[in-house]
Amino acid sequence: MEIKEEINKIVETLPEDVLSELLQYLRQIEKESGEKIRLSLNFNTILAEDDNLLERLAQ
Repeated sequence: MEIKEEINKIVETLPEDVLSELLQYLRQIEKESGEKIRLSLNFNTILAEDDNLLERLAQ
């Protein structure tokens, strides 16, 4: 339950326009399979950790 509480704390601080986008994103995730969600999250983590990755992939 600790993770949900942490997420709720963050959500409470977000501006309304960001909440709308977040809700749309969460609805998309809700429809996907667990494995597909994990793959997407892993990919996002890789991109966040390596700023130059997209540039190198594009070359």
